[in-house]
Amino acid sequence: MIDPRTINLSDPKWLPDEKPVVKNVRAAASSDNAVVTHTMLKIMRDGGNAVDAAIAGCMVQAAIEPFMTNHTGTVTFLFYHAKEDKYYQLDSTGTFPADLPPHMPVPQGMGPYAGIPPRSVIPGFMPGLKAIHERFATLEWEVLCEEAVWWAEKGHHVSHFEHEVNLFAEDFITFFPEGRAFYMPEGRFPRVGERFGPSEMAQTLKKVAEEGPSYMITGEWADAFIKKANELGWMITKEHMIENPPRWMEPIRFSVGDYEIVSLAPPQQQGVFIALVLGILDKVGIREVKPYSAEHIFYMGHALKMAQTMCGYCHDPHILHVKEDAFLDQGFHASLASLIKGMKPQVNLTSHTTFTTGFGGSTSFIDSMTGGKIPTPRQNSHHDQPSGSCELSIVDAEGNWVQMMNTLQSGGIPGQVVKGIPMVGSHAIPNVQASSMQYYQAKGARMRSVIGNTMVLKNGKPILQLGSPGNVHVTVPQVLCNILFFGMEPYEAIRAPRMLALQDGGTIVIEDRIPEDVQHELLALGIRMKVSGIWDYHMGSFQICYRDQESDELCTIADPRRCGVADGLR
Repeated sequence: MIDPRTINLSDPKWLPDEKPVVKNVRAAASSDNAVVTHTMLKIMRDGGNAVDAAIAGCMVQAAIEPFMTNHTGTVTFLFYHAKEDKYYQLDSTGTFPADLPPHMPVPQGMGPYAGIPPRSVIPGFMPGLKAIHERFATLEWEVLCEEAVWWAEKGHHVSHFEHEVNLFAEDFITFFPEGRAFYMPEGRFPRVGERFGPSEMAQTLKKVAEEGPSYMITGEWADAFIKKANELGWMITKEHMIENPPRWMEPIRFSVGDYEIVSLAPPQQQGVFIALVLGILDKVGIREVKPYSAEHIFYMGHALKMAQTMCGYCHDPHILHVKEDAFLDQGFHASLASLIKGMKPQVNLTSHTTFTTGFGGSTSFIDSMTGGKIPTPRQNSHHDQPSGSCELSIVDAEGNWVQMMNTLQSGGIPGQVVKGIPMVGSHAIPNVQASSMQYYQAKGARMRSVIGNTMVLKNGKPILQLGSPGNVHVTVPQVLCNILFFGMEPYEAIRAPRMLALQDGGTIVIEDRIPEDVQHELLALGIRMKVSGIWDYHMGSFQICYRDQESDELCTIADPRRCGVADGLR
């Protein structure tokens, strides 16, 4: 196993690219960063379990990837406890004080977050890790912080990917002088290959290691956070920091053919979203459809759009009366599938599609002007959402499975840095039902978001777990469709092109790997393609552990779209 402290993240081998399938290991870990993966393996090699590895991974990830996550954001946790043969879910999203108006220090329409003003929220990261550590960890908290402290002190080598993401978010992360001091210590972003390690973060993480996570919940850091918030007009108190603790709950569980799915239950929408999409696809007969044919893309685009609409009715059951069974009902899926099948045209709609999407002329005109090739427009896939989130997938030698996310989303004061800890705030919207991130400002409420921790079971036991940042809600069911309905191997399933839901106006944004003949067939079905990059990191970065169904070997993989690394202990 590689020593995590020797990894240079500017080395091209740690950049987005094709990834190996790691087979026949006794313990496995996959993350979007080589340091994080090997930190988690080191913890398990030294006697820790999958939960210990997850906590250490989250801590070090927030230290070396402040462009993707931070120590004030959100933590969600899906756990199979092998000894108990039981599944657990923890929701520790950031929360909004029930008695204060929304606080938005960053103006609407600024930078890459145009149109979605971020709001200040009470951090969920440390409360979540504290709850997980108290219930399931086996190693001391200070031990699990050692790598994070080391990397904050020594700094990490800046990669091409980190530099690219910093440029994408420059307007936001440098809006306040505190952000400029953190991200531009010499008046500029660190160059590729230079070491970046904020000294003030190292001092804070030393205190976190010594005093425990409460240092950032009710301790000295919390005092500094409250003081800064009050200076900016957000009048939170120490009581607000603890008024809404992390919530343990039963994950959602449902059948898909011979398999079961365990995923995040409401207020998180992922489990409901997966149930709707896979249920609809099953009822339209997707198993008989050729993968990535025009028919597949047509059905998938419509199913994703339908699920997005329906998930507007998925909310925190502590606030609204939400019945999960309504989303799981196969009769409901059949009705939605019937509506989608009714959308398949009885006539060739090529002329309609080309005339009405700003692409004039008949098919013969197109052919004469382009030689039969369709000039497919490009469109960004990020939809003004922040790019940063980090998924962890871990299985230990005792058979415990952990799939979790740590993310910069929904934590702290937007654009601010307190004692070396940067913050992003939340892009959740209070009064838009269809928003993928939505909240009710009420006591004890948690926001609905798009976080993809999911497990696939056979005979009640996990055989595969997966999750991803980047347009999470639509990408997870696509990969599951590839595996469960099309029979693809997991790496083949994540390599395949991914898409967003069908847009109003009849367009689908999809990665730029769809053949010309399929594009022509889509035009005939009334759908116009727009493409994102061939490998679009906004379409996610899956981290997967699984058991090979023939050999029963434990395997792990990482997505080629970001800098992911999967590895294991032998």
